[in-house]
Amino acid sequence: MTAGTDHILFELENVLPKSSYQFAEPISLKMYSGENWIICGDNGSGKTFLVKTIMSSYILSQGKINYDFRPNTSKRVSDNILYLTFHDQYSSQAGSLYQLRWNQGLLGELESEGVGLPKVKDVLDTTNIQHHDILQIMEEKFNINDLMEKHIISLSSGEFRRFQIAQIILKNPRLLIIENPYIGLDEENRTLVADFIQAIIHDLPIQVILTVSRMPKDTQGFTHIIHVRNGLIEKKTLNSPTAPDQEKQELTDTQRRDMATDFQNIVAHDKKDRVLPETILKLNKVTISYGTRTILKDLDWEVKKGEKWSLQGKNGAGKSTVLSIICADNPQSYRCDVTLFGHRRGSGESIWDIKKHIGFVSPEIFRSYRKPLPVENIIASGLYDTIGLYRKTQEEDIAKIDTWLKIFQIESLRGRNYLNLSDGEQRLILLVRAFVKNPALLILDEPFHGMDATNRLKAKEIIELYCKQPDKTLIIVSHYTEDFPSCITNNLTLIKNN
Repeated sequence: MTAGTDHILFELENVLPKSSYQFAEPISLKMYSGENWIICGDNGSGKTFLVKTIMSSYILSQGKINYDFRPNTSKRVSDNILYLTFHDQYSSQAGSLYQLRWNQGLLGELESEGVGLPKVKDVLDTTNIQHHDILQIMEEKFNINDLMEKHIISLSSGEFRRFQIAQIILKNPRLLIIENPYIGLDEENRTLVADFIQAIIHDLPIQVILTVSRMPKDTQGFTHIIHVRNGLIEKKTLNSPTAPDQEKQELTDTQRRDMATDFQNIVAHDKKDRVLPETILKLNKVTISYGTRTILKDLDWEVKKGEKWSLQGKNGAGKSTVLSIICADNPQSYRCDVTLFGHRRGSGESIWDIKKHIGFVSPEIFRSYRKPLPVENIIASGLYDTIGLYRKTQEEDIAKIDTWLKIFQIESLRGRNYLNLSDGEQRLILLVRAFVKNPALLILDEPFHGMDATNRLKAKEIIELYCKQPDKTLIIVSHYTEDFPSCITNNLTLIKNN
């Protein structure tokens, strides 16, 4: 249970960190015991920079930071302030486990050979915990016992999220900072994680800061909103009439008009040398299994030229698996009966034949770009369907890149180092990469992850413009129904196999 409001947990006094990024003025900010915050702001506004400043991650060029971690006895910042960030269904701290999701078939094979893959109980060590009340609350409120016998790589997205938060709770921080805790989760799992966070706030001596790109529906227990905008920080009580509403934003008529004009320049120069069949995609009795677990069973799906599909389903229902089969990125794709652009999979076409008509963005692609490349190189790789750029960019390609950056109204990112961008800005660049060749088939798997409200509106408007072109086909996945553009004509909802 949170402590009383009798002391300041931390105070930033006229702080200026030594960093390439800076706010418009020195930072002065206090957090009292008993407070729980939500930090919000536009992409690239400095939300993560603020969090890392609070954590004393930078040397200061001016000012000081004071801490009072009562009732914890340790005075070290690293013991008392812990940080967990999520970029998609899995945390940035679990890359190897994330990759194993594609190879869950190894589970039974490795076990039969006596190679043990870790279970939750092997990693979540509760035997030496000093605070019995934390363990008891975890068992009663977090249902952590239900996970103990499960292999970590077989956890659902929601289960994995609870497991990671439980791991960090066992370290008994005074302040827990979580970035984008709901990203990549369906509504049911978002509710479970929200309940999980509420239990931390109400039942443990831990204060919480959430950093979000999309305001959560459930803000119970949170006292303040910290808005980061234009290099300035503003602290408001959560229910204050002047507190910013991140979601109530609209594009201006000028923005829409400029987007439409620039988009017409793309359409005017689009090559019309592609003759596409009436059936763009056909899946026939597709079954995907990992060990004893069946993800897809006898899935039939036909997508006609010009149709716009929403693909829905709970976490673990197989949405991303379907898309990986279409794009030939799944190890089992070539044993499935798949026809794409009139060619049956395995009939002689190369992976490049498959990809040249497709624009694709997904959490997997986001994880693939972890090198300090110029933004224009990232976008140009979409013209050649590669992860990374392995050829010299032609002048006509540079012109396309510049036009698409203008359509998305992010010309300022041109020339920047991709890894120096915020997560939301990186997602925008990867979305530009998917659009850059104005593909016949556009596949968007959770395209708005990490984007602020304005950028989501811009991206939706551009999807609508794309869909107005004749014979363009769209497949889009999202756990938020409000993210689907109005051009959607068809829906496929996958049911999770138990």
